[in-house]
Amino acid sequence: MRALWNGRARGDYLSDALALLAGWSREDKQLKRVFQLDNSQHSDLTERVKVCADALRLRAEIRRLDGYTQVKLAAADGVSITEREVTLAARIEDAYRLVLNVE
Repeated sequence: MRALWNGRARGDYLSDALALLAGWSREDKQLKRVFQLDNSQHSDLTERVKVCADALRLRAEIRRLDGYTQVKLAAADGVSITEREVTLAARIEDAYRLVLNVE
């Protein structure tokens, strides 16, 4: 998914793009999503996220908490979320769907 940033206020496109990403929330300068996965699915998702994040030169924080997998994407510049973080969130959603179908 790519959001067009020209022609409208940048915040509008960010809001529109995030509305398409079910389950993701914006908390200050980061995006957050919680997935219910077993341990092997968590491992599979983690590997897939690392590949996507490396390709976009971003870092995703992935943690395992009480049977859930939490993913946080912080703004690369530490100031504001950009199209790159939203793109990574969309790729993580795709990876999540693949992990669920692997079983």
